[in-house]
Amino acid sequence: MSSRSTGRRRARPAYRVLLLLAPALLVGCAGGRPPPPPTAVWDGPDVAAPAARPAPPTASPASAAPSPGREPARRVFPVRAAKVAYHPTHSAYPGTDIFADCGEPVVAVTDGTVLEVSRVDRFDRRGPRGPHNGGLSVSLLGDDGVRYYGSHLSEISTGVDAGIRVRAGQRLGSVGRTGNANGVCHLHFGLSPRCGGHDDWWIRRGVVWPARYLDSWRAGGNRSPVAEVTAWEREHGCPGAPGSD
Repeated sequence: MSSRSTGRRRARPAYRVLLLLAPALLVGCAGGRPPPPPTAVWDGPDVAAPAARPAPPTASPASAAPSPGREPARRVFPVRAAKVAYHPTHSAYPGTDIFADCGEPVVAVTDGTVLEVSRVDRFDRRGPRGPHNGGLSVSLLGDDGVRYYGSHLSEISTGVDAGIRVRAGQRLGSVGRTGNANGVCHLHFGLSPRCGGHDDWWIRRGVVWPARYLDSWRAGGNRSPVAEVTAWEREHGCPGAPGSD
């Protein structure tokens, strides 16, 4: 009896040890790895998130509008035709007559704003001779501050009106023989400063000789009339009548 009692007393601690070691044994069978994290929440992304796209650049105030007096990127010859001819001189006042077939395109020399448009030929040989000599005409204030004038046109392009913006090479009208062109197809071309506030046809028709600038533009150059036109205005101002300077 004592021996059986002793055996039972020795077996009982063994069961308790096994129970205490059960969790450790289970961990050991699993390779010693901790249990997996909960699957309901996962803070990190499975795939790297794409980088945010940068915002598109916005135009600076300086580039939003043209700056008067700024030299343009280019100037072009005012008549777009294969056959043209002109002379370095002109009768009575500075200007250039560019001879080309009637109907050839007349284009904007540079980027700028249309100043004056004449769509009606009011020329009358009985007079007055000055104000309406140009017939159909367009003047453009370039972003460089120079006024570019063309007259004797046969027509003005649709949409070309005072106040609109145009770009270099944009069609303004067509070569013609309106006004006092004497039946000869050509474009009268003039360079001048802007003298606003009144009809200054005696300035608009031209105050500096254009031929050397035309030579440059026809050859693909970009010779600037700004300095010469500015110097003329500084010396003469804006005469209030023909010959009053």
